[in-house]
Amino acid sequence: MHPSIEYILFDLDSTLYSSHWGLEHAVSSRVNDYIAEYLKLPREEAWARRKEQIKKGGYGTTLEWLRAEEGLNDEDMENYFTCIHPEHEADTLPPDPALRSFLLLLSSRNIPFAILTNSIIEHANRILDKLKVADLFPLIFDIRRNGLKGKPDTAVFRNVLNELGVTAPSCCLVDDVPFYLEGYKALGGTGVLFDEDNKHPDFQGFRIQKLEELLNLHWNDKIPLFP
Repeated sequence: MHPSIEYILFDLDSTLYSSHWGLEHAVSSRVNDYIAEYLKLPREEAWARRKEQIKKGGYGTTLEWLRAEEGLNDEDMENYFTCIHPEHEADTLPPDPALRSFLLLLSSRNIPFAILTNSIIEHANRILDKLKVADLFPLIFDIRRNGLKGKPDTAVFRNVLNELGVTAPSCCLVDDVPFYLEGYKALGGTGVLFDEDNKHPDFQGFRIQKLEELLNLHWNDKIPLFP
């Protein structure tokens, strides 16, 4: 017998909006620029070091690596956030009436939802404002709210679940990163991969290419994920 889903946690970037807009790629490019300057390395060398060390350390975010291994202090951290998330970062992102309609449908079915992002709340607010759905997300779990840790850190998931007052199996995480979902599923959580371009056909679990498909998912042929 499967539990009923009581809550949905949506990832933000490349989940609530299409990766085709290039916003997340632009953030990653600015991260590489910052690291190159901070570590005084050529950009390509900085990028390679970032990739290698994050994988080696199992970090969910670049910030966690920089704080743990490269001496990034609190003042540096705020400068890092400002550099990678400038005020104009979401200017090219258009409103999304279809997204708003879908979220309103969830609300009408009494399915509550929130944002869980490895980014900062300023970034989340800019994105949600541009998408014209900010009023539908009064609750945002950003990296500061989660103690400067990011998905898939177990402490992040436990913090969110405790604050929401729900269990992992009854809370559905929708994310575009398999690594994050595997961490959540290891806690017994229900995960759905948003795989817009069918990049992960071998993912073991629920997988969708459009958010609207959420309401068509079933635990089996008879029991819907969201009754």
